[in-house]
Amino acid sequence: MTPDDGAHAAKVTSLGAPLNPDEARKIASALQANISRALKGKEDIVELALAALAAGGHLLLEDVPGVGKTTLAQALARSLDLAFARVQFTSDLLPGDITGVSIYDQNRASFVFKPGPLFANLVLADEINRTTPRTQSCLLESMAEAQVSVDGVARPLPVPFMVLATQNPHEHAGTYPLPESQLDRFLLRLSVGYPAPAVERELLLGGGTHEELTHLRPVASASDVRRLQAAVQAVKAADEIADYVLAIVAATRKSELVSLGASPRGAIALLKVAKARAVLRGRSYVEPDDVKDLCVPVLAHRITLAGRGPGGGEIERLAAERVIRDLVEQIPIPE
Repeated sequence: MTPDDGAHAAKVTSLGAPLNPDEARKIASALQANISRALKGKEDIVELALAALAAGGHLLLEDVPGVGKTTLAQALARSLDLAFARVQFTSDLLPGDITGVSIYDQNRASFVFKPGPLFANLVLADEINRTTPRTQSCLLESMAEAQVSVDGVARPLPVPFMVLATQNPHEHAGTYPLPESQLDRFLLRLSVGYPAPAVERELLLGGGTHEELTHLRPVASASDVRRLQAAVQAVKAADEIADYVLAIVAATRKSELVSLGASPRGAIALLKVAKARAVLRGRSYVEPDDVKDLCVPVLAHRITLAGRGPGGGEIERLAAERVIRDLVEQIPIPE
């Protein structure tokens, strides 16, 4: 066994015993049904959010106001028996407001650390692009290493740990676009989209989603999530699947339409989410369609288009997604 194999096995063990395919499918179905009570008609988006959770990654929800971004995050939090914190990002938010600060305790004659909202299992960073780069950057360490360094001390975050961030791609006044390094830390970028007419009519007549949210109860525990994540890490992908992932990522680096292609982290993320979707669907193996269907939400925010103008936003997002779709269609699917 190589050192990497040993580290992988140790990490899986620390998460708990992996679920078998039937157990994983049962938990995924319960979570999806519970969340869909509040976010109606968006089963595919709910599944992708659960895939990010199962893969141990972070989720960026980018869309116009009022389509259910915050509802999805809150419904996911209420469906899990985990600590949840919501932070409304504003221009005057400081890093210490999120990470926590050390306060002098006169009784102890020493400084005592007061944890911030980052020390929850699920953290909703609402309108993340409304805060300054200084505050945005304090999320980098927590998202990449599951720890926070305050006053020179590295403090581990709870397991599981997930950041769900929202932002409006159309609003540019008073916002600070996320840099490429920050975007690369998000496993998936999703757009909820407008509801179908029949669903919107139901929401209109029913008064919205607030009532459904208040009645949601946890259907999975922290142990269930840890075992689900262990099941994802235990999945082995065939060599042909790995080569397919590498071919897709290489295509983003060779395209004349792309000035900066997906990094190796992008390739790792694509395979990881494909494994997560396989587990959620009750499989212990990855199919080519798992990879193909996930390329846009995993890779589109990790590339930079050639000749990109200032501002970006919705138009740039749609263009990047179209480029990824076209590149994927040109690559042969492994048998």
